[in-house]
Amino acid sequence: MPAFTGVWELVARSGIVNAVLFPPPSTVAVAILEWIRSGQFFADLMASLSRVAAGFAIGAAGGIVLGVLTGRFRLVSSLLSPLFHILRPIPPVAFVPIVILWFGLSETGKLFLVVWGVFFTVWLATHIGVQKVDRGLIRAAQMLGTPQPQMLWEIVLLGALPYITVGLRTAVSISFYTLVAAELAGAFAGIVYRIEIAQQNMQTGQVMGGLAALGLLSFVADRSFATLAERAVWWR
Repeated sequence: MPAFTGVWELVARSGIVNAVLFPPPSTVAVAILEWIRSGQFFADLMASLSRVAAGFAIGAAGGIVLGVLTGRFRLVSSLLSPLFHILRPIPPVAFVPIVILWFGLSETGKLFLVVWGVFFTVWLATHIGVQKVDRGLIRAAQMLGTPQPQMLWEIVLLGALPYITVGLRTAVSISFYTLVAAELAGAFAGIVYRIEIAQQNMQTGQVMGGLAALGLLSFVADRSFATLAERAVWWR
């Protein structure tokens, strides 16, 4: 990392590239410090994190519930799975124009975009995980007269948990990808919003600082979830 930063600094200051469009890391660092000193950084950080957290929670909860239902019950799967497979490939950024028409610049539209990106990832992982649960365990539970809610919780859901965990971890990163689309849909605070404002003002150092902050947040969230998952799903 220090070697990369040093090469970047030398190239940016050598005149080989336009320093306005490709500023050295020292300029980026100054822009980040000014962002923090102004107090805007923490406001932007909290705005972005709240959108990611709320969207991830809603999308993940919906994906797990419907994934269990479509994976366990053939009727539910025949009704919903074809629709989900049609909608799943549509990227959240494609919904930006219609979301602005539907919700204006409200937080609801931003939440919708993050939920969209998270939901299908978690749903598919849960759906596949439920179908991979040992059928012998399910038949044994049925023979013992296990109630359906207890079976779904103690056998189906726990059996699919390793798959669900993989889907949730993937969704953590996806929630930050969709945050870009969400804040481009119209925001007044947020890391991506600040990047857009800096781009309009040709503040390239601020743009790169925002990208670095976004990447660091996504990395920390991913590693934190991975550590938590290793402890929670220890049997996988």
